[in-house]
Amino acid sequence: MKRVIPVLVLSVAGLIPVWRYEPSIGTTTTTTTEAVSTPTPTPTATSSSSSSSSSTPSASSKKVVQGTAINTSKGTVQVQVTFEGDKISSVSMLQQPDHPQTTAAVPVLIEETLKAQSSKIDTVSGATITSDAYVQSLQAAIDAKGA
Repeated sequence: MKRVIPVLVLSVAGLIPVWRYEPSIGTTTTTTTEAVSTPTPTPTATSSSSSSSSSTPSASSKKVVQGTAINTSKGTVQVQVTFEGDKISSVSMLQQPDHPQTTAAVPVLIEETLKAQSSKIDTVSGATITSDAYVQSLQAAIDAKGA
């Protein structure tokens, strides 16, 4: 009989997190302008030269391409990739699920993309669905750039 009260109190205390848990059934898609870009060196001008020449890439060498929107069970994923020549200089999310795992995974996915310079990147643990959709949208953007 002495054990009944502690067992009931601990059982209720253990069930409170389960009762408070809210699954992410009603996810919504958000549009973000988050972008991560690689640093580009800034040219320095010399004061002794009469004619200045610039070694920066021309504006025509930059190309911005949108990947296809991929629908997942968590929401829609779509990326926008900026190319400087053949190099991926920045990636931003046009659409992403409003989900905590996705929010945490996006910076990791973008960083990995900029390192790999391709869509051959690892998925983020806990955000596998979003990671797979990100890779598909990224590959579509890379393919569209080549066309």
